[in-house]
Amino acid sequence: METAAIKLGEIPAKEAEQRAVVISDALHDAIVERRLPPGMKLVEAEIGALFDVSRTIVRTALQELSFLGLIRIERNRGAFVAKPSPEEARQIFDARRLVEPGITMDAIKRATSDDLARLRNHLKHESEAMNQRGLSARRIEIRASGDFHLLLASIAGNFIMQRFMSELVARSSLVISLYGQSGASSCGHDDHGEIVEAIAAKNASKAVALTRHHIDHLEADLNYRTDEAIELRQALSL
Repeated sequence: METAAIKLGEIPAKEAEQRAVVISDALHDAIVERRLPPGMKLVEAEIGALFDVSRTIVRTALQELSFLGLIRIERNRGAFVAKPSPEEARQIFDARRLVEPGITMDAIKRATSDDLARLRNHLKHESEAMNQRGLSARRIEIRASGDFHLLLASIAGNFIMQRFMSELVARSSLVISLYGQSGASSCGHDDHGEIVEAIAAKNASKAVALTRHHIDHLEADLNYRTDEAIELRQALSL
């Protein structure tokens, strides 16, 4: 009779990689959507049992998240959801102030009518999320807010910047989870709308100023509090 956990060597490498991606994506989403709080320990055996895979596959997934800065792996202690210090939080938003104005400028140069339609449709998605109620709606709102910045990076057309922004947005979500007073907000959504209209008007100076203001706005919401504990199964909805 086969064991519940499947060892890496017993299945094709491609399938093992796919399973690791599934786990990585699930943990990534739970972290970004604030379901796994900063500092929470991620036990390999528990994750393996939840996903019916070996610890080797789980370890591969955790290493990818470590590379993105979403978790930290400590020797002889295991993996933990990253818990940025106040100084690290400031550095993350400083990095966004350096990177995102350039992305906005490139988006203005490259944005087509279809791209603008995608941005406006995304704003509708954000608005719908804010009008819903409940925990799942809150998760959708938080994800939609971060996805706006990733969509803008995609329109800018620089794959390296897209990857970098994915990391920055994820790390920002960690910071907001740990220190934020309100998280995603209607004010943030309004900021997004103003940025889109400045891009549509090809008003570079205004779009860049709005982008910086938006980042300042997000950082101003931080008050350096901590979050409560939560069970892994609950966070992953398994």
